[in-house]
Amino acid sequence: MVNIKSLREIELMKRPGQIVAQILREMGEMVAPGVTTYEIDRFAESRIKDLGAVSAFKGYHGFPACVCISVNEEVVHGIPSKKRKLSEGDIVGIDFGVSVEGWFGDSARTYAVGKVPGEVQTLLDVTEKSLQLGIAQCRVGNRIFDIGHAVQSHVEAAGFSVVREFVGHGIGRALHEDPQVPNFGAPGKGPVIKEGMVLAIEPMVNMGSHRVRVLADGWTAVTEDKRLSAHFEHTVAVTADGPVILTMEG
Repeated sequence: MVNIKSLREIELMKRPGQIVAQILREMGEMVAPGVTTYEIDRFAESRIKDLGAVSAFKGYHGFPACVCISVNEEVVHGIPSKKRKLSEGDIVGIDFGVSVEGWFGDSARTYAVGKVPGEVQTLLDVTEKSLQLGIAQCRVGNRIFDIGHAVQSHVEAAGFSVVREFVGHGIGRALHEDPQVPNFGAPGKGPVIKEGMVLAIEPMVNMGSHRVRVLADGWTAVTEDKRLSAHFEHTVAVTADGPVILTMEG
């Protein structure tokens, strides 16, 4: 069952979305060689309290932190650690969500740590662009798989691959709602996109094979071939006038 939001409910979702955007930007400003992923998570937890929100991730199915921080070949759901220091040339995916008065926002971005090789910057640029192309398909009357087709077409044209095991999702009063939003698929398939849907669109793109595995911690997903992976995400409301990104500042 897809939960359709009223215009008033979409307005209520803007507050958690803007808090997510603000703290995600602030975490991005912390990214530098020598910083631990634990420090980033502690900062986020403090800022969540400052801004009157609640962590969407901490305790969710037992996840132990406020932020999923995934470095290099880690695709998603990386657990922050005092032992994991960022190094020059790393890439770090920061996936983050909060709730305010029961409404959720969810967003992710992958940051370069210092300077990275050109092909790595291309991976980041292509993944971010694929998110933008997916969001552009969030229009009344389109189909859910139109989103994934736009993502997959752009990613594969650049020589990269789209992760299959993890997909986007509806969001609202729960962090994860129907429908699932794959980042791949044939156009014209899947549920019809309707006004009032709110979707978390989140391409995860690998430099090599699309195949992933989950580590012994039960959370951290990594690429099977140990090549790099990037992740970008926004929470997007479908309106009569087109898609509205809720996880943006301003």
